[in-house]
Amino acid sequence: MSQAELEIKMERWRYPRFFTENISETVAVLSGEDAKHAVQVLRMREGDYAVICDGKGTDYLGQLSSAGGECVFDLLEKTRNEAEPTVRLRLFQAMPKSDKMEFIVQKAVECGACEIVPFFSKRCVSRPDKKQLAKKTERYRRIAYEAAKQCGRGVIPQVHEAVEFSALFDMIPSENTGILFYECAELPLRDVAAKLGQNIDIIIGSEGGFERQEAEKLEKHGIVPVSLGKRILRCETAPIAAISVLMNMTGNM
Repeated sequence: MSQAELEIKMERWRYPRFFTENISETVAVLSGEDAKHAVQVLRMREGDYAVICDGKGTDYLGQLSSAGGECVFDLLEKTRNEAEPTVRLRLFQAMPKSDKMEFIVQKAVECGACEIVPFFSKRCVSRPDKKQLAKKTERYRRIAYEAAKQCGRGVIPQVHEAVEFSALFDMIPSENTGILFYECAELPLRDVAAKLGQNIDIIIGSEGGFERQEAEKLEKHGIVPVSLGKRILRCETAPIAAISVLMNMTGNM
């Protein structure tokens, strides 16, 4: 490996990162907002490098060969993305007030969640109408996309449209490891470490937590109520703490 090639390899983490499905064996093409961002915001020029990801876990080292309405990158190297966790963790998050969900989506993606499912529990104060919800969902998906680029993910985590609490029972299969982070639980998270499987579903409440009947229904479904400690965490802090600890337990952090 030449000195120039070594320097390129060592500096890869600094290069801009993009997702596109328009990839062949030799070139990748960016269009729309990504092409605009590359040229107008990042001011990329011919000869500049970027990491192009196919969204399926494969990264390509690309060198910009043509910049304009579309950006064409010549592909120099193909590698497996190393940032994806070895477990699939889904976050089921009760809808919080204000813009807290935006923060939760961003940080959950950075920490390794593969899917995020907002839902409405009885104590959710925020209940946007259908039009508002569609707009919020679009915003959440854009945040997930940008977060995935920033932190080097190999896939773009999916953000679902918000569902009602009752829908969770059909969405969480019994073979998955289901964990309810519940303010009244006494079982510490470390005690379920040995039972963690490849697919982990975690459920976290909004500002008011869960009603007892909701927690009991989830437990009857096979979801284990656990505690994040004696301190009361904010609803935007709890998912980040939970994902981080689980990623550490599974060797992904």
